Parts: sequence; C-alpha cells; structure tokens
Amino acid sequence: MSSAPTLDTVLDVCGHKHRRIVLATLANQRQSLSIDDLTNAIIKHNHHLSWTEIDDETVKQIHIGLYQVHLPKLTDSGFIEYDPERKVAELTTQAGREDSHLSAILAEDSDLPITH
Repeated sequence: MSSAPTLDTVLDVCGHKHRRIVLATLANQRQSLSIDDLTNAIIKHNHHLSWTEIDDETVKQIHIGLYQVHLPKLTDSGFIEYDPERKVAELTTQAGREDSHLSAILAEDSDLPITH
C-alpha cells in the first residue's frame, strides 16, 4: 500500500480484538511470527492460559479465524505481510510508524500487550 491508510480503514481493522492483539504482538516482537504464535498470543491474552490448557475447539476456532478472516484483512489493509507458504506474518513499515492512526489506537487500548 503506497499511501497511509485512511482513518476509516484503521477503525475497521481495529474493530476486532483479535486483530488488535495480532498487531500489538507483532509490534512487540518486531519479527515475523507464525500463525501458531499469533494463535497462542490470542489465547494468552483472552483466556490467560497457554495453548495446552485450553480446549481444542477454541484453539481451532481462533486459528481458523486468523487464517480465513483476520490475517487476510490485515494484509489487504497493508498493515501486515503474510506468507501463506511459510505461515508467518510481519508488520509492514506503514503499520510500524509511531505517528500513525493505528499506533494511536493501539496505544489507547490499555488491555493490549504493548510495551514501549
């Protein structure tokens, strides 16, 4: 994406907690993460449990949601790059900008796992 996303795009993307967790986790780690890593981050954040402590159906639903909905939406918006062959995601330069609408929204969600 060559230009900065509109505020409407940012608000749409940030409208779901799982996408905010993915963005915050990628921002914190500052590296590519697998879909399994991102699934685990959502489980830890929402359920305060590890992957092995939660029922398989919940893990499956989170994983499928990431794969079918959230990662494609984040990719289409220009916030992440997702490699389906390697099953890894990373923030784009645009998403990592400190002065962006996205950065401001994530900073305001005090419930997210963001470290500065």
